[in-house]
Amino acid sequence: MFERFSLNLCVATMFVAAIAWHVSSSIAAEKSKPQWKAGVARVVITPEGSMWMAGYAGRDKPSEGKIHDLNAKALAVEDAEGNRLVIVTLDLIGVPRVMREWLEKEVGRQYKLPPEALLINASHTHCGPELRGNKTYVPADRFKQCIEYREALQKKLLDLVDRALGDLKPASLGYTHARAGFAMNRRTPTEKGVRNHPYPDGPVDHDVPVLEVKDPDGKLRAVLFGYACHSTTLGFYQFCGDYSGFATRYLEEAHPGMTALFMAGCGGDQNPYPRGKLELCQQHGRALANGVEAAFQTYERPLAGPLRMALDDAVLEFAAPPGREQLEKEAKSKNKYERRHAEILLAELKDKGKIHTTYPCPLQVVRFGKDLTLIALGGETVIAYSLRLKSELAPRAVWVAGYSNDVFGYLPSLRVLNEGGYEGGGATRYGSHPGPFAPSVEKLVMDKLHELLKKTQTPKSKEGKS
Repeated sequence: MFERFSLNLCVATMFVAAIAWHVSSSIAAEKSKPQWKAGVARVVITPEGSMWMAGYAGRDKPSEGKIHDLNAKALAVEDAEGNRLVIVTLDLIGVPRVMREWLEKEVGRQYKLPPEALLINASHTHCGPELRGNKTYVPADRFKQCIEYREALQKKLLDLVDRALGDLKPASLGYTHARAGFAMNRRTPTEKGVRNHPYPDGPVDHDVPVLEVKDPDGKLRAVLFGYACHSTTLGFYQFCGDYSGFATRYLEEAHPGMTALFMAGCGGDQNPYPRGKLELCQQHGRALANGVEAAFQTYERPLAGPLRMALDDAVLEFAAPPGREQLEKEAKSKNKYERRHAEILLAELKDKGKIHTTYPCPLQVVRFGKDLTLIALGGETVIAYSLRLKSELAPRAVWVAGYSNDVFGYLPSLRVLNEGGYEGGGATRYGSHPGPFAPSVEKLVMDKLHELLKKTQTPKSKEGKS
């Protein structure tokens, strides 16, 4: 009797052990199974002919050749739940809102991609073509060419997204970061106000965030990296991606078969120093590429899902616009930029009966589970936003990008606005906005961002802060 009981107990124990082994093996297999799919694509977007170039370099003639090609690249990722995100990076001055809206509509219609799942970021190179039709430094006879380039580009970007989504394959994602030191604050305080000049005591963010995309066998397939600095090393008449264009090339040369994508950070008040020569641009590109290579040697944080995304506008308020009498006076100014700016506002006043007093700034939040929070802001965002968000959301891994989805002009913090200067409102004479933002600008941005952060919390999250 006892021997039979012992035998049955032994069999039962073996049966339970077998079940436990099967369950643990299934769990282990599930954990080792890639939780992501990723796809990449690229397209050359260098203009075929000569064009007026973008940026404040004071050019008086169109482009004359190229240093290297400009590119648009796309990284598509899909989590285990089927949520998809497409990040498009451009070697261009900015993202016109009309282009964002067109592409958003088309990818939604053709690929069922919701607006919050599309992120477009521009490197802000000042050695690319001008594709915006509202810049006062562009001669009137060149506007049509700018619009034609943009409309052709839109179709290329739609095909780019299509190919990235069609390239989705099992992959793993990991986050890491390092540093690069050539960015310096450019808002030097003087007795006559803030001057655009290297300011070593001003705030900076030298972080180089890196998203690694690997095949199941561990081979590096793509890398998305960022840096907070203006792409203004150069200001000549040849097309060039500036330092980020060289950085992506150096990385792709070092890792054959890999696609490198650059996403500009909050570099609105940061410049690369020293600057002005091609060899300096190449040096900065090498320094940034070395920052990415250094990040590869740190401990990588594996990213788990799910993807949680949100996109909305913060409706920003402008300070009181100038009156008709003031605009008519400025329309006679000897300064061609001031004169053209006044003409644009007078035309708006005539056509609409008033000058616009608000602007919708797009803000986007993408959470990779609890492992990484990516925040993308529209406009030429100053460094204060990156530093504030990282401080408020610490100790999380936070990646903050500017120049995303609509580069409408400068997005100043309250401090920068109060100090004035180029980023605080002076640059508006080169576009179609009436003047500087109202003091509510930073609060409106941060309130909306925290709303989006709360919206993207994963269900049953036990995290303390949004």
